[in-house]
Amino acid sequence: MFDPHLLLQGFWQVAQPGVFAFLLLGTVLGIVVGAIPGLTATMAIALLIPFTFSMNPISGIVMLLAIYASGIYGGGIASILIRTPGTPAAAATVLDGYPMAQRGEAGRAIGIATISSGIGGVFSALCLTFFAPMLATVALRFSAPEYFALAVFGLTVTMTLAGDAPLKGLASALAGLLVGMIGLDPIGGFPRFNFGVAELTGGLNFVAVMIGLFSLSEAFRQLETMGSSVPVPPAVRNVLPRLREILGYWRVYVRSCVFGLVVGITPGIGAETSSFLSYSETKRTAKDPGRFGKGAPEGVAAAQSAENASTGGDLLPMLTLGVPGDAATAVLMGALTIHNLQPGPLLFQERPDLVHQIFAGMICANVAFVVIGLLGARVFASVVQVDRRILVPIVCLLSLIGAYAIDNNPLDVWVTLIFGVIGWLMQRNGFPVSPLVLAVILGGMMESNLRRALVMGQGDLAYFLQRPIALAILAAALLAIVAVFRRMRRAP
Repeated sequence: MFDPHLLLQGFWQVAQPGVFAFLLLGTVLGIVVGAIPGLTATMAIALLIPFTFSMNPISGIVMLLAIYASGIYGGGIASILIRTPGTPAAAATVLDGYPMAQRGEAGRAIGIATISSGIGGVFSALCLTFFAPMLATVALRFSAPEYFALAVFGLTVTMTLAGDAPLKGLASALAGLLVGMIGLDPIGGFPRFNFGVAELTGGLNFVAVMIGLFSLSEAFRQLETMGSSVPVPPAVRNVLPRLREILGYWRVYVRSCVFGLVVGITPGIGAETSSFLSYSETKRTAKDPGRFGKGAPEGVAAAQSAENASTGGDLLPMLTLGVPGDAATAVLMGALTIHNLQPGPLLFQERPDLVHQIFAGMICANVAFVVIGLLGARVFASVVQVDRRILVPIVCLLSLIGAYAIDNNPLDVWVTLIFGVIGWLMQRNGFPVSPLVLAVILGGMMESNLRRALVMGQGDLAYFLQRPIALAILAAALLAIVAVFRRMRRAP
């Protein structure tokens, strides 16, 4: 259960100079990466995981959490200034943020976006703090059948990550399952799919795969648009909004925070969905909906608060059940695993101190990007014009250095290069890379727990009918598949 004493100790740990410095560093990096169109927080997290090896676990994790929270917020800066979402989650911010900037209110729009993102982020972090221990307590009753069902549900949800092309999402997930099978059999211990290469006996390095898919592939994609010009952003003035104005949006914040949290908890949907849902509902219930799309500050507040309110919800199933709901939490889960911390209910039982430090770090990260975002708004506004000819080589170099730094193994560099090309080709042809990563993580969990469940049931699949929780989760997975195919049939 939630322990206030451990949470206070967590805040004290985060406040230590060695940890707090990395919190601030992660916040600045997250805002910068989020503000540059085309780059994402997921990419930054994957890129920097190898550089956290030498840190103590809480320093590295807090830095990555700060990148995650502030990166989601930072996407709104580019949306407001140049009508180009810095991250997919900030797409709804364009609708009213850019018109505000065009009429000379860029600073006001950024100020409202910053405060609104902070409100949504702190709300979701507090919900994570209170509800995660409760869910973990329930999850302690899970056994192999339940974990197999969770993995199946997670894999079915990956189909929704492909948007209007669920079959491409399924193909990506199946490719991820194949990649995850390289190495040793989890039960028998014999090698498979290593093609006689001894270095592949232990499987592909997951971090090298992630760096290639999320970081290097994005660098390759940026090469295609390197010659395109970036619009000159308007001047940013009067960033700090009036308190009376912020308090006047309280109904918007209540609605948006609930939307963001619920959408975040639901695997595979994404922060962009919560921001558009919140924006649409705010517009529908407004006294003058005609103002929306023409520079209504409430639209910016709704979109930004909802997208950051989804961050705590995204972390909830990853921390408590060990099932990542999207690409960013999958990468964060990999970071925890590398530091010998296995997300799931046992983490709450074995390391409650560390769990509460993570809660404190998430709360502090959301407060930090508000303060730094307001103070450095003009600086971050200039980031949207960064020269790709400088940025892309740096990303490529850091990707390869990070891959080699994992185990000082040249093979990991080749793995990163190969999956960088694979990720670039997948994006060019409309195949999402997120299902592939989720399948690599969940595939091993699904296989090993299925085989353990069959041992428990003496080889009888009907054993699952005797496990109500597992049966309910499998039923939810079936409903998710049915919903996807119904959507496909309705599509023109």
